Amino acid sequence: MARNQIITFGCRLNAYESEVMRAHSKRSGLADTVIVNTCAVTGEAVRQASQAIRRARRERPGARIVVTGCAAQIEPERFAAMDEVDHVIGNAEKMASETFAGLETGASERVQVNDIGSVRETAGHLIEGFGCRTRAYVQIQNGCDHRCTFCVIPYGRGPSRSVPAGDVVRQIEHLVARGYREVVLTGVDITAYGADLPGPMTLGKLVKTLLKLVPDLDRLRLSSIDSVEADRDLLDAIAGEARLMPHLHLSLQAGDDLTLKRMKRRHSRADSVAFCDAMRRARPDIAFGADLIAGFPTETEDMFGSTLSLVEACGLSFLHVFPYSPRPGTPAARMPQVERTTIKARAKRLREAGEAALTERLNAEVGASSPILLEREGMGRTPQFFPVRIATQLPAGTIVNARFTGAHDGALQGIAAQ
Repeated sequence: MARNQIITFGCRLNAYESEVMRAHSKRSGLADTVIVNTCAVTGEAVRQASQAIRRARRERPGARIVVTGCAAQIEPERFAAMDEVDHVIGNAEKMASETFAGLETGASERVQVNDIGSVRETAGHLIEGFGCRTRAYVQIQNGCDHRCTFCVIPYGRGPSRSVPAGDVVRQIEHLVARGYREVVLTGVDITAYGADLPGPMTLGKLVKTLLKLVPDLDRLRLSSIDSVEADRDLLDAIAGEARLMPHLHLSLQAGDDLTLKRMKRRHSRADSVAFCDAMRRARPDIAFGADLIAGFPTETEDMFGSTLSLVEACGLSFLHVFPYSPRPGTPAARMPQVERTTIKARAKRLREAGEAALTERLNAEVGASSPILLEREGMGRTPQFFPVRIATQLPAGTIVNARFTGAHDGALQGIAAQ
């Protein structure tokens, strides 16, 4: 039987959903199929997905090619027009087992993309694993109720909706029982978690519940959060829960107040700096990452300078830099655009600042010791998510104490501590 292949672009939520689709495909008996799970956050992401589809057809001429994900949800006609594509399915449909049963029996329509804006619930899907029993992603939320002027994702994901806490607990218990040491809570806007559920539930309350009810979980992480939405329980958990890892990835986007206003963000530069300062006081070993956009419409050199200086002002160690690209249907696409060469140059400067900041933070860790979760032989991660190269024969999934002897090429060098 010819194998199935899933090609995943974009966020951690997409990675999680690819594993759900893998399980659905296996149960339905689907074979000789390539599933391309697309991202729509930038025009480049859509272009890369299209390239992958054409390459898959060249390499697997007899396979069925199914395209799904945010780009397929937002622009189904674009992918339906590609000769290489056999089926286009939406973001809601890709999570339903009956979709894959229909693909196997031939009962499915070529294009199955319904109105994602009408979806009001998100179920937790129990998945068996991620290939290696080290780190797993668990979806707790989907969709977004905000309308940032640059962002097309709400049109691909629909309104914010939360997975009931009991479902999240059961899935994490299952993963821990199968040997996973670390779980990452993921979604589109996870700090909005719980607003649509009955009773007073927030992300912070969920984190505390998980750590209490799953005592054998060694490490809990959060994917990207919106700091302005962080609730009191979450701040308390960051400060006081050792099993909640000291690493926060923040949706900052810019460091200039006028740019943030034009983006329709809900925080100021001062808010970002104050949040990082407060978290550093509460958890001195914490590390921060951030999403930043280079070349947003109307951005001047001075405005960009304010974003560039945010790297130092917030003490960021990990940068995810997006060169701005206009997305169809978004307000920012109608604003005066920055030249592409300028956007690329500014993105490069941001990445260089991020690399320098990471190098400085890694050098500061030399001489210290920390527990390392091994992801594969000779490579692991600190609680702050810093990569560590370590000479050891211990298997992936082992947590070992290491002393850092140096830093090179974006990673710490470590030896097992005695």
